[in-house]
Amino acid sequence: MTYCVGLRLSRGLVFMSDTRTNAGLDNISTYRKMFTWVDDGETVITIMTAGNLATTQSVVSLIDERNRAPSERHPAILQLPSMFQVAKYVGNTLKEVIAQHAEAGERAESYFNATIIVGGQVKGSEPRLFLIYPEGNFIEAGEDTPFLQIGEFKYGRPILVRAFDPDMSFEAAVKLLLVSFDSTIKANLSVGLPLDLQVYEKDSLKRGLTRRIKGNDAYFQTISHGWGDALKQAFDSLPDLVF
Repeated sequence: MTYCVGLRLSRGLVFMSDTRTNAGLDNISTYRKMFTWVDDGETVITIMTAGNLATTQSVVSLIDERNRAPSERHPAILQLPSMFQVAKYVGNTLKEVIAQHAEAGERAESYFNATIIVGGQVKGSEPRLFLIYPEGNFIEAGEDTPFLQIGEFKYGRPILVRAFDPDMSFEAAVKLLLVSFDSTIKANLSVGLPLDLQVYEKDSLKRGLTRRIKGNDAYFQTISHGWGDALKQAFDSLPDLVF
C-alpha cells in the first residue's frame, strides 16, 4: 500500500508521498512514487502513484519514454496544451497498461489496478490537480475538494479536513502534511518513511522545493513528537464524563 496527497493552494501545489511497498510482512521495499517532468518556463507536471508497483512503473516508463521521443506517434507529455489534456493522457496510459493484462481475467485485472494523482501547470493557464482512476477517467480538485489522496488515506484524512486552508502558506501546508503522514505511519505498517516532498509555486513554471524526508530528519521528529504531546495535553484538558 502507499499514501500520497496533493494540496491545491492559492499559492500553488504541494505534493507528498511515502516510499514503502510491500508484498507481505517479510517483503518490504522502498520505491519512489513521485515523478516530475519540467520544461522551464512552459510546463511543470508531477504525478504520484498508488497500487500495483508493476503497473505504476510501466505507466511512468511509458510516459518517460514517449517524452524522450517526441517524434513518436503519441504526443509527449510536455507538448500537451493543457493540464486537462495531461490528465487525459495519463489516464489513457494507465488504462492501456492495465488492459495489457486483461486476458488473464477479471481477477488479474483487478490485481493490476492503480490510481494516480497528477498536477502541475501549463503556461497560460492555472495550476490544476487531478485524481485518475484505473478506468482512465478522473476528477479534479476544486474549491469544494481542495486536496486529493490516494492509497491508505483514512488515518491521515481527519487532520486535513480539520486544518486545511487554501490560503495557508507553503510552510504551514508542509507541516500539515507531515502531521497527516505521521498519523498514517503510526497507524498502518504499509506506509513508511522516507517521504518525498515537492512544492510548486503558481506561475513559476519551474521545479520548486524538492526534498526527501528520512526517519532521522530533525524537523519531522519535532513535528511527530510535538503533535503527540499536543494531542495528549488537549485530551487531558477535556472534561471527564460524570457517571
